Amino acid sequence: MGKLLRRIWRYLTAAGGGKFDELADPKIQLEQAIAEAQEHRRLKEQAANVIANQKQTEMRLARTMTELEKVNASAQQAIRMSAEAEARGDTDKAGDYNRAAESFASRMIALEREVEDLKQLHLQASQASDQAKAAVNQNATVMQRKLAERQKLLSQLDQAKMAEQMNKAMTSLSETVGTDVPTFDQVRNKIEGRYAKAKSVGELNADSVEGRMLEVETAQMDSEAQARLAQIRAQMGLGSGAGEPAHREIDEGAPGS
Repeated sequence: MGKLLRRIWRYLTAAGGGKFDELADPKIQLEQAIAEAQEHRRLKEQAANVIANQKQTEMRLARTMTELEKVNASAQQAIRMSAEAEARGDTDKAGDYNRAAESFASRMIALEREVEDLKQLHLQASQASDQAKAAVNQNATVMQRKLAERQKLLSQLDQAKMAEQMNKAMTSLSETVGTDVPTFDQVRNKIEGRYAKAKSVGELNADSVEGRMLEVETAQMDSEAQARLAQIRAQMGLGSGAGEPAHREIDEGAPGS
């Protein structure tokens, strides 16, 4: 039962993830990827802390070594002063200087141990600093490459969207959109069918007896109109063009001809 539930959970997780990837905006996902890559800033701050620790350890080591040199010089001076006092026979002074020299010696031992510890810390801090610098440089290189690819990916995404819109538009011209919306091909076929039918009916009417009679009547009306125009021109004394034969006929029929 437990295995079955785990298999169902993995299936649902995979299905949900696939559905999310399908619906998610690639441009937003790209920006998210760039934002994750911009963790370079946090890495740089962490590297700065590591380098600062190395610098601080280096300063502590230098300061401790300087103090060790001073204590060493003071111990030597106390020993010389103790020897001089003992040479003068001043045993009390010699004892005081000797005890001071012993205190300086104890301080020297503590400082020498501190110097050794600081040297180890400085070595470790230096190694960590080098690693941090290398990590920052490597991450900066990766970041620059991702930013350079970002514009290319955005351009490809825009081209893909444009191609998808064109494909959708072209598909809608040949596929049925819905029961109430005809396709482009259907509308074209309908228009061409009506045009062909109208041409056919016109040709049939032209070839029929009624069509021929209408043609004769039209020709007769045109002939009468031309004759009337010729008469009008003759009356106006214009005997050119189509009205000239009619003018001669009128002159020939006049009295005294």
